[in-house]
Amino acid sequence: MRNVKFIIFMAVLLSIYFSSCKDNSTNPNDDDKDTVTVYKPNLYLYPKESINISVKISFPLGGELIESIPDYNNGWSVTIDTNGVIDNYYNYLFYEYKVPDYHQTQRGWLISKSDLYPFFEENMSSVGFNENEIKDFTDYWIPLLNEFPYYKVYPQFRSTLDKMTEILFSVEPNNFYRLQYLIRGTNEDDIELEEPKIEYAIKDGFYVLEWGVVL
Repeated sequence: MRNVKFIIFMAVLLSIYFSSCKDNSTNPNDDDKDTVTVYKPNLYLYPKESINISVKISFPLGGELIESIPDYNNGWSVTIDTNGVIDNYYNYLFYEYKVPDYHQTQRGWLISKSDLYPFFEENMSSVGFNENEIKDFTDYWIPLLNEFPYYKVYPQFRSTLDKMTEILFSVEPNNFYRLQYLIRGTNEDDIELEEPKIEYAIKDGFYVLEWGVVL
């Protein structure tokens, strides 16, 4: 009887030991997960009629807001006209944030530096962004992407982005489209990437569009 108790006691100790050694590296809350900064996401809102709306940002896996225009405070509370103008002044809600990095890097394109402008112009137009929204993007980002001869461009759509950041609206849009580009410079010109599966904007009813960049 004493031997049986001893065996049970040792089994419990071993169970506790192996549980403590279990690999938890896939846990989204791990402290050692790389953190990235998402730069200059722009939110464009187009209601069917002028509305007062509150917009809040949530970080399901942890994160922090580091910049916003207009001031975020505890969320944006703004008035939006049917032409997308916010509080009779802004054309979009601007923010930047840090999150654990769960962006995808398997599907994308390899683009030469000289082709970045026509690439983004065509790519953004094809998914639904208008001329002004694309100009906002290219005017800001093309001058900054000049350190490498080639760039790997990985699109991040809402199905990926919502896992890291959720945008909450007091008046729910009929359609909400998100596209951010994770961009990595390279000197190599022979990198093969899997072709992305594209998600397209639906611009119907009250709709919201977002673009941003992760470097």
